[in-house]
Amino acid sequence: MMPLFFLACSKDDDPADNDLFVGTYNGTISYNSGSTSIRTETGKVTVVKTGNNYDFKFSDGIPDLNGVQFQKNENEAISIGNDESKYIKITAGTLKIAFTKDGAIWTADCTR
Repeated sequence: MMPLFFLACSKDDDPADNDLFVGTYNGTISYNSGSTSIRTETGKVTVVKTGNNYDFKFSDGIPDLNGVQFQKNENEAISIGNDESKYIKITAGTLKIAFTKDGAIWTADCTR
């Protein structure tokens, strides 16, 4: 006998509600804070979902960004901040960051 497997998918299943954005993105990343300046074109950012928020784990000694809240659209998420200094846009294939916090600046232009 041949076993049968059935998979159920909800018609209301929005890709933005899944872990579509979780994973590693590669590209140019940078960090500047006071006398510390790090930049590489071969950097990595690993996106991890923690509850309803996301953490961004940077390579090359760049401090992580944790607990970032997002507004999710159909196939992308854009960070929720009080102004454009907290910009993060993430899709299944790209990650763009221009984030300022406590005088430090993180940037990323990555793909996967």
